[in-house]
Parts: sequence; structure tokens; C-alpha cells
Amino acid sequence: MIEEQKIIKILVGDLPKKSEEFYCGGFRLAQICCAQLDEGWELSYSFDNNFEFVSLRFFVNSIESVIPSISHIYWSSFIYENEIADLFGLKFKDIAIDYKGSFYRTQVKQPFSRPKQKKPEAK
Repeated sequence: MIEEQKIIKILVGDLPKKSEEFYCGGFRLAQICCAQLDEGWELSYSFDNNFEFVSLRFFVNSIESVIPSISHIYWSSFIYENEIADLFGLKFKDIAIDYKGSFYRTQVKQPFSRPKQKKPEAK
């Protein structure tokens, strides 16, 4: 039987240390996902080791927030980090290969860079 997938909520500053713990534990980086919410952005970093799937999740509420890159731990994360920077406008510190906003060519620069606006309540 497959166990429930784990989601560990962390602070953005804890990302490098927690990622290194997964690396030392033999986990591979499975994916990095960014979701736009009403108040900001939620990021999930997912790791897998022999069908044990664990995600680190944190919230960023400002476009000015700086997210530490984990590309010095998981080199391939530079792809996800550049994608999120291009599409959402979030900033990453010390990416191994930083495309500086030119990883994707989009018609609209940073199309997901603003948090969703709350809909007015019906009267």
C-alpha cells in the first residue's frame, strides 16, 4: 500500500538546509512548482526516494522576496528556478545558470507576476 504523500511547510530561508538533507538522504529532485494565490505565491519543492515522495512548501507574499537557489545542491533546479523567475517574476539568489529573464520568450513579460485580485463579494 502506498503511504500518504508528505508536505512539510517551511520558511523560505530553510529551503537550502532542508534540500541538502534530502540530497544527503538519497532523494532526487522531482519537481518545483509555483502557484499563484490571492495573497502571493506558494512554492513546492518535491523530492523522491524509492517511491517516498515528500514536498517542501513555503509561501512568498511579495514580488520583492528573494528565494535562495538550490542549484548548488540539485544542479538541475536552475531550469525550474529560471522558469519561475520568467513567468512569475520571483527572484532567486545565486542560480548556477541565471538567464536573467530570458529563459522563455513570452508575449507578456512575467505573465503571472501579480497576485490574483480578490473578487468582490456578492451583495
